[in-house]
Parts: sequence; C-alpha cells; structure tokens
Amino acid sequence: MPDSIDRDQKSIDFERLLDAAPHEVFDAWTRPEEVTRWWDPTGAPLSACTIDLRVDGAFRFVTAGHAPPFEGTYEVIDRPRRLEFRAMGAHGIVELETHGAGTRMTVSIRCASAEQFEMFVELGVATGTSATLDNLARQLSQRRLASPR
Repeated sequence: MPDSIDRDQKSIDFERLLDAAPHEVFDAWTRPEEVTRWWDPTGAPLSACTIDLRVDGAFRFVTAGHAPPFEGTYEVIDRPRRLEFRAMGAHGIVELETHGAGTRMTVSIRCASAEQFEMFVELGVATGTSATLDNLARQLSQRRLASPR
C-alpha cells in the first residue's frame, strides 16, 4: 500500500520497503540514539528524545523548536514485529515483516473521530510522517552501506 488517506476509516497509512532486518527496524523505532537521527521530518536531529520501552511507558520526542513535542505511551511492544502507541489522541501502529533480505514496514495512524482526522490532514501529518519515514529508510540504507558484510 502506498501512502494513503482513508476518510472512511479515519486513518493515514504508509508502507516502506527497508534495507534492514525487522529487528534492526524495531530498534530504530525504540532506541533514543537512533530515533534522534531520523524522527524530525526536516532531517535535523531531535533536541531531546526519551523512551521508556514498556507497556504504558512514555516517550517524548522534541524537535529544535519548529513543532510541539511528540509524546505518548506504548500499548503493544512485540519485538521485532509490532509496536503500538497512543499519541496526540490517535492510535499509531507499526508492523514489520520480513520481505526478501529486508523489511516491509506498514505504519497506520488511526484517529478517534472525524474531527481529529480532518485536523491531522489539515496540519499535514501525512506529509510530515512520510518525510520522517523516508528519513528512517535513508538512515537504515546508509548504515547498511557503511557496515561490512
């Protein structure tokens, strides 16, 4: 599935094929030193990143001041297959599956109401998240190229 906006389901969905194993992608989502490198859609490193990786544990990602902190709590942690969280009143789902020598990653942002969904669309959440996921793909590819096989 390409990046898509589904008003009926109140969801924004993304798919990326990544040049890394599922456990490497999962770690990139859950280790502060890695999230710091790719989360900001501008490509700038985060100014702060904290992660308490447990069910009901909190996370907080802070950009260099151009956006409010992204913060929430984890609901499902199933390394290396699935990560679910609540943030900004929405439900986020990251699913990872082996695809050839890499990983197929699907990310869904599901809103609780039509009003919240329309606000996310107006704020450009789809565009920002797409850029963020492209940053992740680039980081994983660069790491793969830099490490000896």
